[in-house]
Amino acid sequence: MEEEQFLPKFMDYLRVERNYSDNTEIAYFEDIHDFQTFLNQQAIESFTEVDYLVVRLYLTMLNERQFSRTSVARKISSLRSFYHFLIREGVFSDNPFTYVSHAKKDLRLPKFFYNEEMEALFQVVYQNDEPLTLRDRVILELLYGTGIRVSEAAQIQLSDIDTAYQAILIKGKGNKERYVPFGSFLEDAIQIYLENGRNVLSNKYHKHHDALLINHYADPLSTRGIRYCLTKIIEKAALTRKIHPHMLRHTFATDLLNNGADMRTVQELLGHASLSSTQIYTHVTKEHLKTTYMKHHPRA
Repeated sequence: MEEEQFLPKFMDYLRVERNYSDNTEIAYFEDIHDFQTFLNQQAIESFTEVDYLVVRLYLTMLNERQFSRTSVARKISSLRSFYHFLIREGVFSDNPFTYVSHAKKDLRLPKFFYNEEMEALFQVVYQNDEPLTLRDRVILELLYGTGIRVSEAAQIQLSDIDTAYQAILIKGKGNKERYVPFGSFLEDAIQIYLENGRNVLSNKYHKHHDALLINHYADPLSTRGIRYCLTKIIEKAALTRKIHPHMLRHTFATDLLNNGADMRTVQELLGHASLSSTQIYTHVTKEHLKTTYMKHHPRA
């Protein structure tokens, strides 16, 4: 394999064999491309000339440029995977990133909506029965009621919804599929939306397809479109603190754990490959318990 083929072949490997998402591929590409720029600045002509001392110099440069610990950890992980691929392809014998030690990632607790904030959001989507409001109602009930990712919501087809068992087939990261249950609130919201929202727009614009969520022209709603809808809901709710649509997923997990759900179940519902990804929410629930105790106990 020639040097100029290293990165394209690696990207093909991520896409075909690892089934990584477009966003993940972009992150890997940018990390490796930045490292290649650094090598050029150091007059190092090939990835195969990199050794442990070069890696340490690279980490020093990242530190001087004040990259966060999380960003550094991600770059190291990307480059370690890249060199592992080169070893597998027989163009390199040793991974210079194998024994690199770095500071642990910053522990950032997931932010979530409080009950009064969720009530304000739901008030927005239940204020009228216009077609797009009915769609926004489904979006909010769907993301909070199932904990799925925004990108997963954009992929839902009508055929994925099993009303008899109240479950939806979700296609997650790496094309992994899972069924998530849903309750009566989402069931009612979907039924009303299909009859008085989606069908109205589809017939108006003569567009017929299987996507659950549609835009105002009756085309499938994209991930970006869903985020835009959520941002507008949040703005209309007049919530004051800085918030993000992904907080609905965090709120879903936090509320389950606060109400006694076990970790394994939450892991499966969220579609986490590892339990360690779910355990971060235990820190949130512990903090919630502590705050409640300090606020309400007479001896706190």
